[in-house]
Amino acid sequence: MQNILFVSHCVLNTASKVVLYDKDEMEAEEALRRRFLQEAVLKGVQIIQLPCPEFTLYGARRWGHVSTQFDNPFFREHCRRLLEPIYLEIEEYLSHGERFCILGVLGIDGSPSCGVDYTGVGKWGGSFGGREDLQETLDSACMVQKRGVLMDVLEQGLKERGFAGRIPVIGLNAREPEKCMSLLRDLAKEE
Repeated sequence: MQNILFVSHCVLNTASKVVLYDKDEMEAEEALRRRFLQEAVLKGVQIIQLPCPEFTLYGARRWGHVSTQFDNPFFREHCRRLLEPIYLEIEEYLSHGERFCILGVLGIDGSPSCGVDYTGVGKWGGSFGGREDLQETLDSACMVQKRGVLMDVLEQGLKERGFAGRIPVIGLNAREPEKCMSLLRDLAKEE
């Protein structure tokens, strides 16, 4: 049986991420990411990378965003288009249950796109120049219990196709490392 895991783009390619300036947060997430990937590889898990809707729209020099900026029909449609081939892959793997087991989807908590349990929100928008309320706008950003936009669209698509409940969606979160590691817990190491 081949164990398959779908992962947010930046789990395998951190070069696609927005530059983080909180060194402690960045180091903790990186340590958990490496630990998770090492364990997955040791256990022979096949890893499929999801597309990054932020990178494909805004590239590598984008500013950090909050999910409230992305929660619009245009960004959601972009996510649906990117996920269409993923749904087909999932369907094909599920149709061969004697050969394949989909362990789940691993997102990145805190991401405006790939957050599973937590995402950033805020009253962001507009130009930085000449604003008298810039600090108030920056201070409005906070983490809330909510899905990022890509993960929300993914879950809706899984439900529409009858896959909901068959594929767990878990977030990588350095403050809750046991959650993502649970995807690998019951797997024996590959000999």
